[in-house]
Amino acid sequence: MADSNAVETLSRGVLSDALVHALDQLGVALLVKDVASGRYEWANEAASSLLAGPRTTVVGAQDADLFDAVQAVALRAADQQALSLTQGFLTEHRLERSGERRDFTVWRQAPAAEGQAAPAGKLLSVWKDVTEQKRRETQLHSALQQLEAQQKANDNLRRDMQDNQVRDAASGLYHRAHFEEQLRREADLSSREQREFALVSVSIDGLEEILRLHGPEGGERVVEALGRLLRANTRAMDSPCRLGGDRFVVLLSGVGLATAHSRMEQLRRQCAGHIVPHNGQQIPFSVSMGVASFPHTAGSVEEMMRSADRAMASARDTGGNRVALASIQFVHT
Repeated sequence: MADSNAVETLSRGVLSDALVHALDQLGVALLVKDVASGRYEWANEAASSLLAGPRTTVVGAQDADLFDAVQAVALRAADQQALSLTQGFLTEHRLERSGERRDFTVWRQAPAAEGQAAPAGKLLSVWKDVTEQKRRETQLHSALQQLEAQQKANDNLRRDMQDNQVRDAASGLYHRAHFEEQLRREADLSSREQREFALVSVSIDGLEEILRLHGPEGGERVVEALGRLLRANTRAMDSPCRLGGDRFVVLLSGVGLATAHSRMEQLRRQCAGHIVPHNGQQIPFSVSMGVASFPHTAGSVEEMMRSADRAMASARDTGGNRVALASIQFVHT
């Protein structure tokens, strides 16, 4: 019967040869370093291709002979970390090899001497080149980012298309159809809850003269400016709208006549003090506004629109740059 120790030794030798051969076939480098001298004492065939040098150059060399000073310091620090751990240490390194940056994962472990717990003065390292894997991961990450950006762009485009269905492109305000729907809803709500709301008719003073002096683009810039000021001076529940040309209208939800007049007077002052730059020139503009409220100046949506328009026309006919109130209805009993 064969000696069990001899069989075990033989088996280990066969296993070690098979493991080294397998690592060579897989392109995984296997190196043994002497801890005291820092020199590589043994390297498999794959180590020569991964570390870009003949096997004879690797064996007997230190890290400083194979890598630049910064890389050698990093490798030495990883060695020291592995020596302090009994279970080994896995690290990643990006190293310059033959003028190209290569990525490696490296497993280091200090094997124990036979029958001892302490390191035997050698450091085993297993190197795997993961450059292509990292490159594919980077490409995949970049592709995912591009897909995400494209998805966001598509979502924004879809929202813009939906928004363009209810908003005027130049002023950013609601179209007439959306405004009229909001007006009907507000009128129904106010009738049920017995509360006020206001309607403001707005006109740009002298838009024809602005167009004559500054052309269509100048008129467009004024419309854009008024649209911004209207949006800034209204709440989310309000509905500013462009009816077309120089005509605008604003629905002020839950607001009475006095409050609406105060807010529109503030807007009037902002418009009068606002300067629109265009082609190196400054275009001043002002607005005339008429304020009507439900139910004090009108008892129906149609009458509100007419009374607000009449008040706006009165403001414009008396010189513009004014806010006029619609006449309050008196009911005789």
